[in-house]
Amino acid sequence: MAILTKSGRTAIAQSIAAQPVFMAWGHGDTEWEETPPSESVTSTALLDTVGYRKASRVLFCEPDPDGEIVVTSGRFKLSDTPTNHLFCEFRFDFEDAQGETLREVGVMVGTEPKADAPAGQFYFQPEELEKSGTLLLLEHRKPLYRDTGVRETFEFVITF
Repeated sequence: MAILTKSGRTAIAQSIAAQPVFMAWGHGDTEWEETPPSESVTSTALLDTVGYRKASRVLFCEPDPDGEIVVTSGRFKLSDTPTNHLFCEFRFDFEDAQGETLREVGVMVGTEPKADAPAGQFYFQPEELEKSGTLLLLEHRKPLYRDTGVRETFEFVITF
C-alpha cells in the first residue's frame, strides 16, 4: 500500500505557504445558533460569505507540549525549517464586518483580489475578488457578533 510520507506532507505545506492564504467568514445558517452542525469534508465554500482577510502570518510549526501556540488540537512552537504543520494567524480590524453575526469561518488558499485593489488592502468583500480560492479548513461556530471597538484574532494550525 502506498503512503504519503512526512516529507511529502511537508512539501504540501510548503506549497500552501507559498500561496496567498486568507480567512473567510460568513453568516452561516441563522438556525445554527448554540449548536452548529458538524462540518462536511465535501464542503467547498462557506454558505454565506461576508468577507476575506489576508493572513497576518503563515509559518511552519511543530508539536510541543510547552509551545507558545495553543489551538484546540494542541500546543505548537514555531519552526525555522519547513514541517508538515502550518500556523496561520488572521488579525481582523475594528471595521471588518462590523455589525454582522458570523457563524462560519474558513481558511482559503489561492484567493485572488481584483487587479484594481488598492495596495495595502488586506480585507475584501466577496465582490472585490477575482477568485475566492480553495477551502482548506472549515469551522462552524456559535454566533460571533462583530461589535464596535473589538479586533478579532484567529489562529489555526493545519496539519498535512
